[in-house]
Formats: sequence, structure tokens, C-alpha cells
Amino acid sequence: MGGQLAYRTYEAAGDLLRALASPIRVAIVTELATGQRCVHELVDSLGVAQPLVSQHLRVLRGAGVVRGARRGREIAYSLVDEHVAHIVADAVSHAREPRAVELRTVEPAEVTTP
Repeated sequence: MGGQLAYRTYEAAGDLLRALASPIRVAIVTELATGQRCVHELVDSLGVAQPLVSQHLRVLRGAGVVRGARRGREIAYSLVDEHVAHIVADAVSHAREPRAVELRTVEPAEVTTP
């Protein structure tokens, strides 16, 4: 890959990862990996307020991760492609590994001043 093309690709990958950098957005992508959902269905399954779900869907839509299609009076959201579902599933799987859990639960060393 050429230098400029590689940089743009890495920049786009960074943008995608920033869009996913929220537990609620990870949960939304996980839900959408199993099929289309309307906002109220996501609210029910995630147990968070509707405005919060809508705000996170807006971020995901802006990043090109999800799309909405009108379904009567509602909008059904789905993943644009399966790549993101795999990325999120791998991240969740990694977070469940004993070593990853151990690293998150270690207390930071106490800092002493001289």
C-alpha cells in the first residue's frame, strides 16, 4: 500500500474504532448483529433511556456502521456490513478472557512523593 493510501486507511480504521469506543455502542452493535431493531427494541433490550440510544445510533450512523430503514412509523436499524459485528464480537470475547479481566482489575500502584 502506498504511504498516503495507507495513512487514509489507518485513519478510517481509527475513526471506526472511535465510533465503537462506548459500551452502549458496543451493545447496540451486538444487538444489531442478530438482526434489525427499532429504537424501542434497543431501549428494552439494553435497559437504557431512549434519548441515549438515539444519540448513540446517530454516532454509529455518522460513522457508517448502521443504517436505518423506515418500517411503518418506526425506523429499523441494521448493520451496514458484518465486518463491524466481527470486530465487536472479537473485542467482547477478548475482554472475557481471564488475562484481559485480570489486567482491568489490578489496582494502580500507589504513587508516593519524595
